[in-house]
Amino acid sequence: MTPVNPPIKLSAPQTGEFWEIPVLYEDAHLLALDKPARLLTSPDRYDPERPNLMRLLHESIARGKPWAAARGLTYLANTHRLDFETSGVLLLAKTKAALVHLANQFGTARPLKRYVALVQGTPAEDTFRVDAKLAPHPARPEFIRVDPKRGKKASSLFRVRERFAGYALLECQPLTGRTHQIRVHLRSRLLPLVGDALYGGSPLWLSRLKPGYRFKKDRPEIPLIGRTALHAERLEVVHPVTGVPVIIEAPWPKDLLVAVKYLRRYAPVGAPASPLAEPFSPAPPAPLV
Repeated sequence: MTPVNPPIKLSAPQTGEFWEIPVLYEDAHLLALDKPARLLTSPDRYDPERPNLMRLLHESIARGKPWAAARGLTYLANTHRLDFETSGVLLLAKTKAALVHLANQFGTARPLKRYVALVQGTPAEDTFRVDAKLAPHPARPEFIRVDPKRGKKASSLFRVRERFAGYALLECQPLTGRTHQIRVHLRSRLLPLVGDALYGGSPLWLSRLKPGYRFKKDRPEIPLIGRTALHAERLEVVHPVTGVPVIIEAPWPKDLLVAVKYLRRYAPVGAPASPLAEPFSPAPPAPLV
């Protein structure tokens, strides 16, 4: 989808970071952005001073930055969240009335959310469903686990889009909105996301895929994907004012495009599994249940 407006430029002087956030959809009531990976949606409970998208947006509005002044913005709130390393569609409300309407939708299974994920391993089925209750680990609240006794209901649908030797590209549809839901549900099937260190996923290295790969002298290799390989590709909601379905899509980020390109070239189905497709080994010392 081509952005409807120029990207929103944000910066965090305290860290020297800079972002150009593409606008995916906008009208008088809604603003949808293409959140980049490695940017928090909202303040981190453990480190509130880390840069986060909502604070940067609110600071820009307060300072009358051109992108905000041109829109006459005085209010902006996120209707849902994406994890720090997850990229893709993030929907914001420009009015409190729109926020309330959308919050009610996100409290049900009504919004259709579609993600794409690159995982280690290949599922036996082309489509499968995971129904597993989720709860924070009692000793590590940032780590979510399957917990049949104390967990909250969580359901996800998965479909294989493409298979590779030792990897798979999945389409994911969470039917509920629990923290880390897709990541933990896939972990429970021994299919950790590539680059998801918290749940046992390894980075994707070209040197492990390409025969005869030559390392550059005195320069460390950069992984094709070193972050959690999860992208919020599509969101469908009911417009809070018109009642008409609104479909918003975010193009794949460069790292995911490059990773799939090299997997198609060097890890086609039928080829020996790459050494990178390591046995599943969860990073935290915590059980699945």
